[in-house]
Amino acid sequence: MTALTSAPRKAGDRHRPGGAPPAAVRSLLRGLPMLPSLVLLAVFLAGPIAYCVYYAFTDMQLTGAAGTHFVGLDNFQRALDDTDFLNAVWLTLAFVLGSAVVGQNTLGLALAVLMEKAEKPVRALTNGVVIGAWVLPEVVAGYLMYAFFYRQGSLNAILDALHLPQQNWLYTMPILAVCLANVWRGTAFSMMVFSAALNDVPQELTEAAEMDGAGPWQRLWRVVLPVIRRSIMTNLMLITLQTLSVFGLIYTMTRGGPGNKSETLPIFMYQQAFQNSLIGYGTAIALVLLVVGALFSVVYIRLLKLEDD
Repeated sequence: MTALTSAPRKAGDRHRPGGAPPAAVRSLLRGLPMLPSLVLLAVFLAGPIAYCVYYAFTDMQLTGAAGTHFVGLDNFQRALDDTDFLNAVWLTLAFVLGSAVVGQNTLGLALAVLMEKAEKPVRALTNGVVIGAWVLPEVVAGYLMYAFFYRQGSLNAILDALHLPQQNWLYTMPILAVCLANVWRGTAFSMMVFSAALNDVPQELTEAAEMDGAGPWQRLWRVVLPVIRRSIMTNLMLITLQTLSVFGLIYTMTRGGPGNKSETLPIFMYQQAFQNSLIGYGTAIALVLLVVGALFSVVYIRLLKLEDD
């Protein structure tokens, strides 16, 4: 009995008193509850993405094709040679920069700052209007903006009452119209992000700056913005990715027209895949859009890391 109890343990048993399983087995057991979610992600997220990546390198068509063949980089070369695709890229960049980076970000910050000093009824009314636009379905918001910018719409009625010149905004300046519509619809998100960030600004800093003679603009520029810069970068990343994928708003207002004057990449992708039946080419455009979104994300994440350093 003494010999059995005094027998030396193996080297690997020293940290496993009482016959406990090794660390690798314990880690595996702890990860088992995550297995169903990983399977769902693989089936409904990674699987479709891999499927689309494959089709981006084929000539798949909805109609008129005898079969699907692997064509390598032909779809991407075709896109680079397609003036309509290059036009869609530039319009997408203009749409993102105008409506998200400048429009929603700036207006959301301005509203958040103004709401701090506003009376409670004014805050409630502003929040109701801004957030109401945000919660509307994209197609409904697009129809409302179409009715606002249309030739006989609300905007021209207001201009007529003020005896100012009128025009068909959806025909003469369609990309500006959809940019303003997206700003109107999406500003609420930026406003809520910045309102939460402003609540975390230490009041002692702003009071000290005020005692030193700093005006409102100086306090905002030199005290508030440096404190909330991480929230600004996070908000920019989120609204940029959201704006890149805007489809229903633009399609409801202009369908990418007139011609291709408001044809961003999501609209161009839809037209090629489902109207022209070029599934392979349209999927390649979707892959390009995915890469563009990834590049924006990498840039913002790098900037956040620089802020930490």
